[in-house]
Amino acid sequence: MEGVLKKCWVVGVIFAVVLLSEPYGARAQQVPGYFIFGDSLVDNGNNNQLSSLARADYLPYGIDFRPPRPTGRFCNGRTTVDVIAEQLGFRNYIPPYATARGRAILGGVNYASAAAGIRDETGQQLGDRISFSGQVRNYQNTVSQIVNILGDEDTAANYLSRCIFSIGLGSNDYLNNYFMPQIYSSSRQYTPEQYANVLIQQYTDQLKILYNYGARKFVLIGVGQIGCSPSQLAQNSPDGRTCVQKINSANQIFNNKLRSLVAQFNGNTPDARFIYINAYGIFQDIINRPATFGFTVTNAGCCGVGRNNGQITCLPLQNPCRNRDQYVFWDAFHPTEAANVIIGRRSYSAQSASDAYPFDIRRLAQS
Repeated sequence: MEGVLKKCWVVGVIFAVVLLSEPYGARAQQVPGYFIFGDSLVDNGNNNQLSSLARADYLPYGIDFRPPRPTGRFCNGRTTVDVIAEQLGFRNYIPPYATARGRAILGGVNYASAAAGIRDETGQQLGDRISFSGQVRNYQNTVSQIVNILGDEDTAANYLSRCIFSIGLGSNDYLNNYFMPQIYSSSRQYTPEQYANVLIQQYTDQLKILYNYGARKFVLIGVGQIGCSPSQLAQNSPDGRTCVQKINSANQIFNNKLRSLVAQFNGNTPDARFIYINAYGIFQDIINRPATFGFTVTNAGCCGVGRNNGQITCLPLQNPCRNRDQYVFWDAFHPTEAANVIIGRRSYSAQSASDAYPFDIRRLAQS
């Protein structure tokens, strides 16, 4: 009996040591690499060295990151893709293309760029940015490096086929293009329906390039409720609380077409898997039931300037609100880490049938 107890004690100690040496919630890495395309919602440093107004390389951005520091993320802490990377079992966050080097690229690269859009001209008033097509070109450069590292194209293709490719663009094509008629003519050229068709066609062209360069597991993330952002509430809401419906309606038109695109690709490319993440619906759930998720402020940024803190983004070294976990929005446009955790986790493992179509990222990783 004493020997059995001693053995149990030893096993228990070993188990405790393993638990203490692992990060909380650590899990086996489910895919070899995670490649990310997007805008400021998921940019983690690619704009830091660009001549651009769309930069977040200063405090208070990153005030709740670990360790606290500005990284280029437009958030007080983690973004949705950081949360998804954790859920997928990655020990480290995916590095930005601007600094990714050597064999580190095998674990994935983040190509996202603040102010970027599906259309090349989107966001031009903010300065330099890397559009979707530019991000795809950077990915093509990465593929060439991967081929060199792994030795041949077939090995590289096999590796890439098991990786996850996350694409979340379109917000700026509305915020910094279509609904900015003083700078862009798109709203005079196209109805919301026509504009969504144009965006989807250009989106499709880039997806085909990614497919031709080895991508097989695609996550297409819908546009969120831009009309509910502090920026739009400050500019276009009569009471500072009611979401701007004309913007949200346009976003929904795009999202419906993006979801249909997923079905189309799944029907035409049997060796690939495409899923759609309903970021709009998840965000709507948070806005409609804030107390359920611990939020008390849904219509103002934690930092910023003017009505709803929605006139501009956080000022350098500005003191943000202290109760950040109770705010849905960090600044005029971007969610707090608290909101990103909810969106990221529901993207990975759907809590509602409407969160993901035809299934979530967890199942995509297993497929």
